[in-house]
Amino acid sequence: MSNTLRYITKETLLQICLFFLITGFRSFVWTAVSYQMKDIMKLSPSTSQFLVSAAFFPWSIKPIYGIVSDCIPIKQRKRVPYLIISSGLSLFPWLIIGLSEHLRSSSNLFTLMLIVQNLGSAMADVVIDAMIAEAVRSAGSEFAGDLQSLSWSSMAVGGIFGSLLGGYALSNLPINAIYIIFSALPLFQLVTCVFVKESSKGFDSTIDNAAHDHADDQNIDSAFAGQGSGESFKYVSTRRRKGARKKNKRRTLSKRSEGHEKHNKSVNLYSSLKSAFISLCTAFKQPAILRPMAWFFISNSAVPNISTVMFYYQTEVLHLEASFLGTARVIGWFSLMLGTYIYNRYLKHKKLRNILMFAHLGLAIITVLDILLVSRLHIQYGIADKYMVLWGSALADAINQFKMMPFLILSGQLCPPGIEGTLFALFMSINNLSSTLGSFLGAALTSALNISSVQFDNLALGLTVQLMGTLLPIGFLFLIPRDVTGLTS
Repeated sequence: MSNTLRYITKETLLQICLFFLITGFRSFVWTAVSYQMKDIMKLSPSTSQFLVSAAFFPWSIKPIYGIVSDCIPIKQRKRVPYLIISSGLSLFPWLIIGLSEHLRSSSNLFTLMLIVQNLGSAMADVVIDAMIAEAVRSAGSEFAGDLQSLSWSSMAVGGIFGSLLGGYALSNLPINAIYIIFSALPLFQLVTCVFVKESSKGFDSTIDNAAHDHADDQNIDSAFAGQGSGESFKYVSTRRRKGARKKNKRRTLSKRSEGHEKHNKSVNLYSSLKSAFISLCTAFKQPAILRPMAWFFISNSAVPNISTVMFYYQTEVLHLEASFLGTARVIGWFSLMLGTYIYNRYLKHKKLRNILMFAHLGLAIITVLDILLVSRLHIQYGIADKYMVLWGSALADAINQFKMMPFLILSGQLCPPGIEGTLFALFMSINNLSSTLGSFLGAALTSALNISSVQFDNLALGLTVQLMGTLLPIGFLFLIPRDVTGLTS
């Protein structure tokens, strides 16, 4: 920890950990969202998955938030003000949903509120990612692994408590109370933002200083021009020559300097936006960046995600209770921490191609377990449904870390100074957009197979298609450079 504090302030580190803690604790409220759509709105599995995928769309346009935060500072700050705005956007939708029964019963309005909430969460994620990228760029790859591990561990702790309390809350509280209770966390994040210290040095202040320097030059020129003008009219001077005339001159100079300052700030802002966009395009066109990102995009979008259908199957056919599903998620979060430890201890020096191939083969095995669960083949071996669900959840979260950890470290290392938020957000958006496309593909597959809340005959076939999609990205591993490891890019 002391090593970490050499590169990042305690307040910033606390804000990063708090953000990931709240991100993990979102399982507390999103479990309620799943039950809201299934039991109260009576939506089909494909419709629920489609709406949830649409609600998470703001995570797919994160570069926009990155460009705004990197190039349009607020009071010479490009991190803390946007943290405050995003925390507010994360806070109010949950309060409104919790207090308005009409919003909770309308699928369109309910989804709209979820979109706004995800907009705030995604914006906050961009700012936090930029803070991490700045620290990683100055400290090196070893620190990158430590900081990412700390972030994921914080999220895992939040996920553990969120999953445990979420199952209990669903059994003992009305759903609207869960939304209101959860809103306390974004409120706490909003309050703690004021304690984060941010230097005005950097890209934003460069823009501002350039404008001020130019304005100062204009002020000097104007002042000398004013002096010359005064000399030419000396013959009208009197002993009262510095009265109202000098005051008016000072006011005129002030107005001119303000006008020049605003004009030059606008010019420099446009230049900074243009420069950021060009730098972004130039960086992304490099094969060392484009090829790995193309693989990560394919690896997510090619796999139809039918997790919502599995949730319906587990609750409607297997009759698993919310408290048990919460426990299964707790096991998953512990596995996430275990996967993070295993990656940093044993895998980060291995070749990235081998890590990613191992990860997708492991995910394929998880899908086979789901096929066995749906086909009921495990019954003849005396294995209970609950154990199949627990093992699937545990292994899936651990193996997914073997894929996400190198992606996050690689993304952090590739960010050049000045556009950390933008480029890192673009990398994350590639991952989020591809996952969203995979969810839409899963919703379309569910609809095509006529799977509903009471009809799961073709679910095994859908899982078989998912299995084929999971194995497909292995054939594109040539996009990953041969000698790249899980630690260095």
